[in-house]
Amino acid sequence: MKLSFQPRSSAAFRMAFNYSVLLVLSLLILFTIFYMQTVNVLQNRIDRQIISSTNRLLEEYAQDGQPALVKQIRNHFRDDIYSDTEIYLLVNAEGEKIIGNIPAIPPLLQTRKGLAEARVIRNGREARGRMAVETLSDGSRLLVGSDINHQLEIEALFNRAGLIAGLLGLIMSIGGAFLFHRELKLRIDGIQKLVTHVRQGDLSQRLPVAEENDEFSRMNMDINDMLDQQQRLMDGVRHVSNTIAHNLRTPLTRILLRLRKSGQEDPQAREETLRFATREIEELGIMFDKMLNIAEVESGTRRQAFAPIALNDVVADVMELYEPVAEEKGISLHVHFSDTPMILGDRDLLASAVANLIDNAIKYAGQNATVEVSTMSDLHESIISVHDNGPGIPDDDLPHIGRHFYRVDRTRPGYGLGVASIMAIVQLHSGRIVYQNTSPGLMVQMYFKSHTS
Repeated sequence: MKLSFQPRSSAAFRMAFNYSVLLVLSLLILFTIFYMQTVNVLQNRIDRQIISSTNRLLEEYAQDGQPALVKQIRNHFRDDIYSDTEIYLLVNAEGEKIIGNIPAIPPLLQTRKGLAEARVIRNGREARGRMAVETLSDGSRLLVGSDINHQLEIEALFNRAGLIAGLLGLIMSIGGAFLFHRELKLRIDGIQKLVTHVRQGDLSQRLPVAEENDEFSRMNMDINDMLDQQQRLMDGVRHVSNTIAHNLRTPLTRILLRLRKSGQEDPQAREETLRFATREIEELGIMFDKMLNIAEVESGTRRQAFAPIALNDVVADVMELYEPVAEEKGISLHVHFSDTPMILGDRDLLASAVANLIDNAIKYAGQNATVEVSTMSDLHESIISVHDNGPGIPDDDLPHIGRHFYRVDRTRPGYGLGVASIMAIVQLHSGRIVYQNTSPGLMVQMYFKSHTS
């Protein structure tokens, strides 16, 4: 079942708005840097043009005097090169105009050296010029400059664009904050409602997962996977509880019936009844011990004591224990070691898992069978393999192997907890176990992550 939800608070909006404002400020800073660099490029180009023109005119004056300078300025006015922006003025020592397209040197440049900006009347209209004044050897003064109205218009255009961009950015920030707030609150409220349902015991709820593989979708998928795992665990707990109740009811019923009849039996029969009840209760104790061991392993507490383990040593110790058992049943037991596989783990638990696998192989492979135990490893995984040439396991039973109290052959004694114990140990070590029919026989492989010191 998918959940729908609505936003409630403004905390997400404030966060979204703050991030949006920061984004707009960042864009405005970038725009300002671009604006300053553009203005500097334009101004440097004008300055180089003024300096270059001034140097050429000074060279002309130095070679041929004032008449040549006047002639050169007149040529500049006629050549239509930069005619829409160029400013020239030559005045004598008394400040009287000799030639030029402005009436006089602006007051700001009368005493100032270098390039400066000032208002001038150029060709009958007011303009802003960037100019430089040079004093010649005869006391006359030469002004060279450029009309920068076009540059000022570009700067004004940038300023208007920046203002409009800032306003649009602010509007977009507010709109984006509202949209982000709505989207974020939809997600958060969905999780809150899901938690409420889970708290009430309803594990069927799931978060919607969009087709886009974004952060929200991945988070929803992770939460749904967690709930799926939780539901599987709860189903497993219910199954185990029901199975324990069933497994307790049968022996307890047998004990109760025998004890009720014992009052009518002779002393020898009553003694046999007590021995029967004792055996049944001891069997129940063994079953509960196995359940407690599995619960301890599944709790993960023993992971804290993990240490580097040489799998070959673990297998060798278990093989030494089972060689007499195999020989007594006429079963050939072989071992093959590969390199020195190492993993991080609990030695006793790993030995218990290997012992369970070998014990099952010896128990179910049959007389005169062969059981081969081997180890393999590479940089990534270390493997313990137990392979027999017995009848194997029916394919229909393979998916159920490892469930608590599940037994393929119920005619044989047992509780169906051995394989569950093996799987719990493998999962504790973050490994995996694979059962495969090999026709004939069964191969069981436990995979663990290799440890390198």
